[in-house]
Amino acid sequence: MAWEGRLTFLFFFSMLLMLSHVCDCHPHSARCMNSTCATTKTSNNTAKKASDITAEVAGYADVAKQIIDLAVFGAAQNRSYRRLADFTDTIGNRVSGSQNLELAIKYMFNALMQDGLDVHLEPVKVPHWVRGKESAEMIAPRAKSLAILGLGSSVGTPPEGIEAEVLVVQSFEELKRRSSEAMGRIVVFNQPFVSYGETVAYRAFGASEAAKVGAVATLIRSITPFSINSPHTGWQDYQDGVRRIPTACITVEDAELMWRMAQRGQKIVVRLTMEAKTLPDADSFNTVAEIRGWQHPEQVVLLSGHLDSWDVGQGAMDDGGGAMISWEALSLIKDLGLRPRRTLRTVLWTAEEQGGVGAQQYYNLHKVNMANFDLVMESDVGTFTPVALQFTGSDAARKVMEEVVKLLAPINTTKLEAHGEGTDISPWMQAGVPGASLHVADSRYFWFHHSEGDTMTVQDPGDMNLCSALWAVVSYVVADLQDMLPSFCKKRGR
Repeated sequence: MAWEGRLTFLFFFSMLLMLSHVCDCHPHSARCMNSTCATTKTSNNTAKKASDITAEVAGYADVAKQIIDLAVFGAAQNRSYRRLADFTDTIGNRVSGSQNLELAIKYMFNALMQDGLDVHLEPVKVPHWVRGKESAEMIAPRAKSLAILGLGSSVGTPPEGIEAEVLVVQSFEELKRRSSEAMGRIVVFNQPFVSYGETVAYRAFGASEAAKVGAVATLIRSITPFSINSPHTGWQDYQDGVRRIPTACITVEDAELMWRMAQRGQKIVVRLTMEAKTLPDADSFNTVAEIRGWQHPEQVVLLSGHLDSWDVGQGAMDDGGGAMISWEALSLIKDLGLRPRRTLRTVLWTAEEQGGVGAQQYYNLHKVNMANFDLVMESDVGTFTPVALQFTGSDAARKVMEEVVKLLAPINTTKLEAHGEGTDISPWMQAGVPGASLHVADSRYFWFHHSEGDTMTVQDPGDMNLCSALWAVVSYVVADLQDMLPSFCKKRGR
């Protein structure tokens, strides 16, 4: 999961609230008339009463139960888990630009075709960063090997490595106060974990902030609340005009160790060696599978997860599970012989971890048809036990979705929360298209996130059954309703 989505989500949501007061809008729901927003209008230009919406959605109770029974108790039980295990055991991790990612795309293309879905690939260009060999060793006050993971887009060290005294700080503010001590040193950030959205700033910007005060490299405490000597990687961004220095994450244990040593006044020396380099952008693909709508095939409910991962672990949790339930939702609907009014489209994004690169190119290509995107959905915070559906949309759309989630009573996930999120769907939500994401019991997610611990051992087949059922029920019902969801209005400048 890329850090940009969490850092920018609140901004996007506030923008959407502002956009609800301007035009133009989704023409299929008659949301613009004479430059005036009419967000509560439906596609047949008549406002539906709340009672009518309630009755229409309630009519899907039997279908929803069929989907849930098939996913949780029937022939499809544990299927998404088995698919994920086979995929990740066969391919392994799948970093942007790698051969493994291309093997993963070919694997999924063939598997989706064999499942009887309409499948195609859409070309994109993706970043190609290569880790290479890397190591870190504490030389003084005693010899100790340090477990590290270089951060995406980091430059490498000289071939002989960098050996320098360490400056340990706990915040950007402390670094500024002690800037006179940073020249020629390796800055170690031992920032406490507050939340991913807040603490990830050290991973993202630590190298440039340290370089500004003369540091030669940075070692950053992994962005996790729990560690068993496990480093976590992720993307980082160099600031324009600032010297680029090598940067890697170390374990919580080693960051705290060096902090204690520094507090005692001990001199700490570390030797860091990294072969990291960035190659020219590589060719890749977004993978697309569909069940075409019978009445409005041009209108789309989009489900998604990302196929790429970091180059450690198996990428089972981040985001193999999200990709598999987005496939499984189509399989469940197809197995029951259902075909919605609108097209159900699963997109398995590429290069999400580098900031939603594949998704942004998809958006740029398809935004000309924005009026036909009914709902965009993304699962990228794990597929643990589902607790709610998160949703961003107009008040009128929220009223519809509140009725839809009532159909999930058999699996006890009838809660609709604010703030749909996801790096890959954020461009659509920012433009006013309703968006939804899966909220799961994710307290352990950042224990394994971007680490060697992200393997099938983290996954539970029963949880994945429930996530698949939720994903299928919500997407099918929305795609089959008489009218599209009312969206926020936005002037598109055309």
